[in-house]
Amino acid sequence: MNEQAAPHGTSRHTLGRRSFLAATGLAAAGAGAAWAAAGAGKALAAGRAPASASGFAVPIDTVAHTRTWMAWPDSTAIWGPKLRGVQANIALIARTVAKYEPVTLCANPVGAPAARSACGPSVTVLDTIPVDDCWMRDTGPVFRTDGAGGLNAIGTNFNGWGNKQPHANDALVAERLAAHLGVPFTAAGFVGEGGAVETDGNGTLMATRSSLINSNRNPDLSQAGIETALCDAYGASKVIWFNGVTGRDITDDHVDATSRFLATAAGLVQMPLATDTDAWSRDARRQYRILSTSTDAQGNPIAVTRLQGPDYKRIRATDPDFVASYANYYVCNGAVISAQFGDTRADAEAKATLQRLFPNRVVEQLDIDGLGAGGGGIHCVTQQQPRP
Repeated sequence: MNEQAAPHGTSRHTLGRRSFLAATGLAAAGAGAAWAAAGAGKALAAGRAPASASGFAVPIDTVAHTRTWMAWPDSTAIWGPKLRGVQANIALIARTVAKYEPVTLCANPVGAPAARSACGPSVTVLDTIPVDDCWMRDTGPVFRTDGAGGLNAIGTNFNGWGNKQPHANDALVAERLAAHLGVPFTAAGFVGEGGAVETDGNGTLMATRSSLINSNRNPDLSQAGIETALCDAYGASKVIWFNGVTGRDITDDHVDATSRFLATAAGLVQMPLATDTDAWSRDARRQYRILSTSTDAQGNPIAVTRLQGPDYKRIRATDPDFVASYANYYVCNGAVISAQFGDTRADAEAKATLQRLFPNRVVEQLDIDGLGAGGGGIHCVTQQQPRP
C-alpha cells in the first residue's frame, strides 16, 4: 500500500484517509498497539531465529505461482463509508486473478459470507485467519524457494506501518498463514512490509529509506543493519536505496508504487508529467536516475523502462490523496493485472507499455478507484505463493 497524493501542487494530508487515527488514538488497538511497541522484538523473543537465506531466496514476482493470497476488509472503523467500494474492488481483483490461477482470500467469520457472495465460486474464502484490513502484500508472508522443491516463508514483523493503524490480527497473518500451509516460518530481523521491498530474485533489492530506515519501524537499526537484515531475509546481496518521501503517507513511501523489477538487470519506474513538481514527482525522477545508473548484484547495468503516469486532471478521482499507480500492477500466471484511472490516453499507453514488457501475458486493466482513494493498488492487496 502507498498513500501518495495527487501531483500538480495540490495539498497533501499527512495520513490521507487514515488521519482519523490521530483523533481516535491507537490505544483502542489493544494488542495491536502493544505488539507495535515491541516491534520486531516480539517475533524474535518468541524463540524463532531471524530469517536466514541458507539457500532460500525470494523469487521475482514473474515466476510461476501456486496461488494468490488476498484479504477481505470488513472494518467500518478503518474504511467508513468507503468500505463497500473497497470490497467491490477486492472482489473484482480476486475474480480477475482467479481466471489465471487459484485465489484464496482470508476473511473474518463475520465477513466471510459477504466475501463468498461477492467473489463467487472461483475464489476460495478462508475464515480461519482473522484480518484487520485488505493489504495482504504488507501483512502476509513473503515466500522463498530454494530451487530444489523447497518452500518457506518469512514475516516482516508488520506493525501497522509504524503503529499508524490497528493491527492486532494483521500482525499475525503471516505466521498464521504459513502455519495453515505447513510451511516453515521465520521472522525477519527488521520491521517493515512486503510492499517496501522489490527483488529481482537474483540478489538485488530496491527499497526506500523513508519507509524502512525510520524510527517508527526500526529505531535501533542503522542503514547497514537494515541492509544486512533485508539481504538475509530475501536471499540477496545488494540493496539499491531511494530516499523516498517521509511522513506524507501511511507507508512512508513504498517502493512498489513507483519502481519495479522486470527481470535481472531490468527495471521500471512510473514517471510523472514534466510539469509535475510535487514531492512524489521529484522522488520518482530521483528513483529513475538512481536505478538507471545502478548495477545489480552481479555488476550488470540495469536497463530501466519509463512507464508514464496519468494526468491527475484527467482521471476520474478527485480525492487529493488518490494514488494513480500503473506500476502497482500484479503479475500472475499468464496475465498482468493493472489499473486504469479514466485518463484514456494514459491508460491506453500504460497498457501498451505493459503488453510490450510482458508479451506472453494478457494485460487486464481494472477500475479500482476505491483502493486508489485508500492509498493503494492491485499489488498492495495481493501476495503470490510461488511454485517450489
